[in-house]
Amino acid sequence: MAEVRPHLTVLVDATRRLDGCIAYEVAEDLFEPGLLRFVELWPDHDTLQRHLRAPHIEPWLEVERRCGLIEQRFFAYDISGAQEV
Repeated sequence: MAEVRPHLTVLVDATRRLDGCIAYEVAEDLFEPGLLRFVELWPDHDTLQRHLRAPHIEPWLEVERRCGLIEQRFFAYDISGAQEV
């Protein structure tokens, strides 16, 4: 985690500056050290998709690979319920 944190700070700061980002929070699980939980709030699906294609995302993905962050699960919620994306 010590190697990941500086890169995580860059990711969070860049994401929070994006148009449309309502909230972007990251926390390490207290009971599973090394497990990161991301909570994001976007006004719509298109804005979320623009975020996922933003220039600062690929460097973060490289850090994930290099540091062994190996599993990702994404869920998007709307008024009709949860959908894995």
